[in-house]
Amino acid sequence: MTRIRYTLEDFIHDMDDMLAEAPDQQKLFDKGSSYLERLIRNPEAIPEEYRRPLGTGPRPLHGTYKIHQGDNGLSISSVVWGPGDHIDPHDHHTWGMMGVMDNVLTETRFNRVDDRNREGYAQLEQNRLAVTRPGEISLLVPEVDEIHQIDNESDRPTAEIHVYGSSLMGLDRCKFDLASGRVIRYVSGKSDNE
Repeated sequence: MTRIRYTLEDFIHDMDDMLAEAPDQQKLFDKGSSYLERLIRNPEAIPEEYRRPLGTGPRPLHGTYKIHQGDNGLSISSVVWGPGDHIDPHDHHTWGMMGVMDNVLTETRFNRVDDRNREGYAQLEQNRLAVTRPGEISLLVPEVDEIHQIDNESDRPTAEIHVYGSSLMGLDRCKFDLASGRVIRYVSGKSDNE
């Protein structure tokens, strides 16, 4: 008996159909997570070159690869975190789902606890820390639960699929310095395959 694997095209089709219904947040995350879980259980659905570090440039052990950008905002990318890779706390300003395909990542979540009245300053409080394993999904809810830090504390790369409600490329976002409370505004650049 031939087993049919869930493909990237299946995932895009299912997400597009769901988004066309203008789902509420609960339905978006419930259905979207189930689709993403199916996708990341089939690593062959993502081309091999998008599941390994770039190998060159300022972050040779990292890789960010654009896989799909839809007219409806749906943005899908593969992100590879090399051994020891780290990104400081940052926000997203769009809903997101991230699924680990292989290896593990440590994700630290933060709540913003200041009154937001001081320009360029934020006080963050650690909310939780989780080790995300293959097949597991992490969700980002704008303005509610979206500030996180990512670390690959292992000795090998971790491939992860990121799905967002809009492209992060060109989106005005913030990084947070935990020690000083400084907020650093930034705009994500292009993916490594653009």
